[in-house]
Amino acid sequence: MHVIKHKTLSDFYKLPAHRDARGALEAWYYEARHSLWASSADIKGQYGSASILKKNRVVFNIAGNRYRLVVRINYDSKTVFVRFIGTHREYDKIDAEAI
Repeated sequence: MHVIKHKTLSDFYKLPAHRDARGALEAWYYEARHSLWASSADIKGQYGSASILKKNRVVFNIAGNRYRLVVRINYDSKTVFVRFIGTHREYDKIDAEAI
């Protein structure tokens, strides 16, 4: 998969309050880049705790569920768009299906 964009992830974990997310986000990024997800079922097979939302959105639990990562996936073009990364409190303030 082509992940757009890694800089969003690195900007997040470079913040002092989120440094603990670096290893988990880099591991997720590596795994996503080397995956060939054709459907949400493929994601659930790899990440059982992922939440599948409408409009091809997927929510991943990151760093022991301390953070939430929301992506939009275009399965035809094999592209993953990072839409949001944040704490649970920050996640609760967004509409994950609209971002």
